[in-house]
Amino acid sequence: MENMTSALPAGAVAAVLKPSAELPKGSSTVRGYDFDHGLDYHALLQSYLNTGFQATSFGQAVNEINRMIEAKLTPLGEDEGNHADLNPCSRRLTGCTIFLGFTSNLISSGVRESIRYLVQHNMVDVLVTTAGGVEEDLIKCLAATYIGDFSLQGKELRQSGINRIGNLLVPNDNYCKFEDWLMPILDQMVTEQDTEGMKWTPSKLIARLGKEINNPDSVCYWAQKNNIPVLSPAITDGSLGDMIFFHSYKKPGLVMDIVEVIKIY
Repeated sequence: MENMTSALPAGAVAAVLKPSAELPKGSSTVRGYDFDHGLDYHALLQSYLNTGFQATSFGQAVNEINRMIEAKLTPLGEDEGNHADLNPCSRRLTGCTIFLGFTSNLISSGVRESIRYLVQHNMVDVLVTTAGGVEEDLIKCLAATYIGDFSLQGKELRQSGINRIGNLLVPNDNYCKFEDWLMPILDQMVTEQDTEGMKWTPSKLIARLGKEINNPDSVCYWAQKNNIPVLSPAITDGSLGDMIFFHSYKKPGLVMDIVEVIKIY
């Protein structure tokens, strides 16, 4: 090797044949899943860590989630379990408080069912979402959302009374049904505010709507049932805001305190 490289340009040799430094101890080698061993989903997901590219990031996320679950299942020590007065929802304190944040498009899509499962089985402690994340969940209990196409023109759809969310289609009638369902509830909320001194917040509103929808397909339903607060300070930024605006002309006076929840969390 020495005789062969002696006639070559030194710069090229130094660049191409540069000796490698040792990699850090414990560095993993790249190896994907071997389907000759049959289909083992646990082993397949574990193999993502060593697959490389984005699969490794996915595998790291799986490990973090497993760490969260392990911490959540670990009993608190006596000196750690004396802060129940700080928890406004009276949920059992664990070694890990899990906030799950999601945008409305996930609820509009079939990912809603995965989020519903996590909430139904008490695998999260707090939800954080947009107004659309709340209203789309409730609307889908009243009428269906359909698969369309990304290329459909919004202007043409609108003329037919159809709304497009990515490649999903929502008939405008769905929002009309939502209004018919929501207005009597807002009426009652104003009455409770005026006669019982009820102080409404976005989280209390969402819990009330989850109770009223009374549908096990709903994320909001399971959140109120399991005492999981839903944080959505911009609750009026969507169809729900439109309905509250319309309602203010029919029965004015509803007050929404967005500060109370921020102070708690």
